[in-house]
Amino acid sequence: MDRRKRTIVGTLWIGVAIVMATTLEIGVPTSASAVARLFVVAVALFLAAIYALDPWNVVSDPFRQE
Repeated sequence: MDRRKRTIVGTLWIGVAIVMATTLEIGVPTSASAVARLFVVAVALFLAAIYALDPWNVVSDPFRQE
């Protein structure tokens, strides 16, 4: 996956995290649905970092067939 595609996908995941973060309330989550929303935000930010930065060469492995 080239850098442009990775940047687009990373930006989309950041958008998902922003949309989900708007549904969270300020403070410590007390319900299971609030914890699940916080988990989704964390996973979306993690995936955005993986796609945008590609720290372990997971996305753009030169030996992988496309």
